[in-house]
Amino acid sequence: MDYFRIVGGKRLRGTVEVSGAKNAALPIMAASILCDGEVTLHNVPDLADVRTMETLLNQLGVSTSWDGPGTLHLKVEDEMNCHADYELVRRMRASVCVMGPLLAKRHKAQVSMPGGCAIGDRPIDLHVNGLSALGADADLVSGDVNLRAKHLVGTELFLGGPFGSSVTATANVLMAATLADGRTVIESAACEPEVTDLANFLNACGAQITGHGSPRITIDGVKNLHGCVYSIIPDRIETGTFIIAAAITNGEVRVRSARLEHLLAMVDRLRAVGVNIEREGDDVVVSSARRLEPTTITTQPFPGFPTDLQAQMMALLCLADGNSIITEKIYPDRFMHVAELNRLGAHLRKEGPTVIIEGVKRLVGAPVMASDLRASAALVLAGLVAKGETLVNRVYHIDRGYEKIERRLRALGADIERLNRATED
Repeated sequence: MDYFRIVGGKRLRGTVEVSGAKNAALPIMAASILCDGEVTLHNVPDLADVRTMETLLNQLGVSTSWDGPGTLHLKVEDEMNCHADYELVRRMRASVCVMGPLLAKRHKAQVSMPGGCAIGDRPIDLHVNGLSALGADADLVSGDVNLRAKHLVGTELFLGGPFGSSVTATANVLMAATLADGRTVIESAACEPEVTDLANFLNACGAQITGHGSPRITIDGVKNLHGCVYSIIPDRIETGTFIIAAAITNGEVRVRSARLEHLLAMVDRLRAVGVNIEREGDDVVVSSARRLEPTTITTQPFPGFPTDLQAQMMALLCLADGNSIITEKIYPDRFMHVAELNRLGAHLRKEGPTVIIEGVKRLVGAPVMASDLRASAALVLAGLVAKGETLVNRVYHIDRGYEKIERRLRALGADIERLNRATED
């Protein structure tokens, strides 16, 4: 099993290019099921989750081929199979994004329930309720959600949940509604840039969608969608992670292909802490004051502070001069990294959905265990600044969302290497 060995204390300097957004690429790949003709996607990141989605689509009759790095061709060849089985869905929750396209195009979908994960319970009730509102019959058999509909009919529906709007539920209903009869209006739709990117892709394929990027999306159904050529937006979470990496090491880094308009809540908090962020066209230049101020953060749906940057920001605030508070409003159990950061010398105390961070002068390297994708990124960031050697285990989590992160950090001057225990035995 691979792990990272990091020797902290190196200030990051140089330029890094942001990859395409994983959370935009996955539903757009799933949306190829809806299309008659070939879809060509540019700026697709080479990630474990992307490869998992590719495998799932192959099983569902979609042929795929890569044309150099970042360009993926998809075309439906066989519409017989409508079953996304447990072996793939359990590896990646985003596999449920095939539910809406399968139902709309093939009139049935059998998708395994994804179960829980390290960041807490994430039910798919909103997905099923939204698709049922469009006219689908749904039942649960042997752990699979079975959906059937001879045709879908547009309607007005509400997609709000206990922790706000759902990105993947919005994506599923949005995709299904493109081929429904009549008009669909989604209230309390997710406003995340990845949903907007999906809507822009669908419109490029012939859909009629307006209002994306707002809580009210309107979809006028069409008879069919065609293929297109489309480029995935840059990954805002990767952008934020590299910005925080520069800040935590007191470095100076130019981040290319950064969409700061997708990260204004994070930029606001970082500037309050003492991080300098300057925009130069599509580039962002990051530097940091030596003394970091404490702050208070609450994660919220877009355009609020992203839950996917909560762990990375916590790593930075471990070194602030004073006490900070982070409250998690999206996934209240998303604090598996707290105990591991404490192993590195942080002073963190969890109280319900809130963590109180007492800043320390320094972190000290130690072996730590990654529990999920963003927690693993936080541990890598902490390792970059910790005194001595940090070993980050289970880095397969980070491979799900960051393309060759160790190589890119090393190019910025980090002392980080990927090792494998099997080759050491």
